[in-house]
Amino acid sequence: MASTNGETDQVLVEERSCGRIFMLNRPKQLNALSSVMVSRLLELFLSCAEDSSVKFIIVKGKGRAFCAGGDVAAVVHDINRGYWKSGAEYFRKEFTLNYVIATYSKPQVSILNGIVMGGGAGVSVHGRFRIATEKSLFAMPETALGLFPDIGASYFLSRLPGFFGEYVGLTGARLDGTEMLACGLSTHFVQSESLPLLEEALVKAATSDPMVISSIIEGFSHAPNLKKNSAYHRLDVINKCFSRRTVEDIIEALERVSADMKDDWISSTVQSLKKASPTSLKISLRSIREGRLQGIGKCLVREFRMVCHVMLGEVSKDFVEGCRAILVDKDRNPKWAPSKLESISDEMVDRYFSKVDDADWEDLKLPVNSRLPAYAIAKL
Repeated sequence: MASTNGETDQVLVEERSCGRIFMLNRPKQLNALSSVMVSRLLELFLSCAEDSSVKFIIVKGKGRAFCAGGDVAAVVHDINRGYWKSGAEYFRKEFTLNYVIATYSKPQVSILNGIVMGGGAGVSVHGRFRIATEKSLFAMPETALGLFPDIGASYFLSRLPGFFGEYVGLTGARLDGTEMLACGLSTHFVQSESLPLLEEALVKAATSDPMVISSIIEGFSHAPNLKKNSAYHRLDVINKCFSRRTVEDIIEALERVSADMKDDWISSTVQSLKKASPTSLKISLRSIREGRLQGIGKCLVREFRMVCHVMLGEVSKDFVEGCRAILVDKDRNPKWAPSKLESISDEMVDRYFSKVDDADWEDLKLPVNSRLPAYAIAKL
């Protein structure tokens, strides 16, 4: 492995024939994306896009996680010191990276062998090939932190089968590798013991042809059976309940079904929703619903507005409180304000989707790439 980032080495780069392997290297922090990592990954993706000798990119994580999300503790630290704009710059760069990956002209193979949460999904799910394993664990836990599924999640969650995306995004439900494959978050499932051989096969092929790369991965893949208690077996109930217009309607529908069916899954789903930030639930549902009708670029621009309002804390300071309760004090007992769904008006929700009223603030401006492939342009 070559040193890439001064003394920090938070992203390791390996040059293998016509391929580049980027390894996220903060294993003690479950490879949570620091500002340094986001900047380095953006630099690497942009430079490889210009390098004709690079045919494909592999992204993976060191240790038991692919990437457990963005380093939001650092962002909250800045907010508490009165520097919300430094947090905004972190998200601006992260969302730009997400967009570059989503519109990249060279195949990206993400090896999701371990924990994949939040920002970890942002640097993988937008790429063409996503390989889950028996060790994969996916979640978008933002509503429990007073945030919302960002990093372009309103784009990809809204495109999961039925209303499974609303379920995953609102509840923070954890999915294993089999469920990731079933719902389309991953494109392939490979046993972790086969990953070194798969990497060698990709390097040996030295191609940028997606059809050839797909064929190679399929040679190591299989389709495992969903566990008996998988939420994906309950897609009919999820569609019936999570298709409702409001969060209140969703909870009411779940409770009505629960009265007819004694199912621990339904009661735990209701509990997850009731423990989450009410404000987060409201803006998350609207975000995913809007994402159904928008391309990845518009989703990221909208989500950037939303995350800036979250950090400003004008309507609610739940993000700071959620991080305190989950990440800092770890008492897991956040005091949400507003504390009830019915206390949050449509006008309050609207604020999160409006431009920030600050002379120095700008909307997210995404890079223009004239060499975008046709499948990427279709996403815009």
